[in-house]
Amino acid sequence: MTQLDHRTHHRYAEIAGRQIFYRESGRTDAPTVVLLHGTPASSHMYRNLIPALADSYHVIAPDYPGFGHSERPPVGEFDYTFDSLADHVDALLDHLGLTRYALYVQDYGAPVGWRLALRHPERIAAIVTQNGNAYVEGFVGDAMEPLFVYGRDRSEANAKPLRDLISADGLKWQYTHGVSDPSVVDPDVWVNAHAAVADTDEAVEVQLALFADYATNVELYPRVHEYFRTSNVPLLAVWGRNDQIFGPDGALAFGRDLPAAEINLLDGGHFLLESKLDAVVALIRPFLAQHLG
Repeated sequence: MTQLDHRTHHRYAEIAGRQIFYRESGRTDAPTVVLLHGTPASSHMYRNLIPALADSYHVIAPDYPGFGHSERPPVGEFDYTFDSLADHVDALLDHLGLTRYALYVQDYGAPVGWRLALRHPERIAAIVTQNGNAYVEGFVGDAMEPLFVYGRDRSEANAKPLRDLISADGLKWQYTHGVSDPSVVDPDVWVNAHAAVADTDEAVEVQLALFADYATNVELYPRVHEYFRTSNVPLLAVWGRNDQIFGPDGALAFGRDLPAAEINLLDGGHFLLESKLDAVVALIRPFLAQHLG
């Protein structure tokens, strides 16, 4: 790869026969940070974080298959599972020749990132988790129950609350709930999220398939906890404490398996970068400087 300036470059790679989009910035010989997005989102959620890191780091932020600008094959032609998302991210990082990096994970980025860490623990220099869950304590009330119900029975009745979650109103709620001043959240973010994950019936079917697979992430939690204990990986949690999906107990739980984890609860919601970018950057830059270089 060529050396890059600090602008964000928008690229594609063919991975397993599919076009995978990713954002890239910073010098290619600098330590690498991989940003793994959540849902309803894409790498667009990192558009402001990338330039805040690219002066010191090589930053990569992919879109998963079916999200954002990556190829979106129909559900009947692609295995929309979290294992498959991790397969494609793993293959992209191999394609880019990356063998050591820090992970930044949010929402769906967590189960994708945990799979990468379990496969390649030697590659993970550090982890930043921003409302990226790994403990059942993190589930707020019955917020996750519709996903588990749908996973057991994929009826249209069970799909209804999940369709509502990624409707226009549901997307706005996901981006603004828990934010003390919602006027700071640009409405373009949930419009972009709709385009990234729910702009067609087929896109919605992709999201439903992944909702149905979510229980596999919970089944993985004991292995993830063991990975934390055996690797003692440096971990920083920067968590929107008002998140109504993954609550602050999920952040505090990391300290059980990683006693040295740095845990910070900030006044924000699920998509913390939309309201507290500067505060997040102020926490992660010294953490990365200490553990990544």
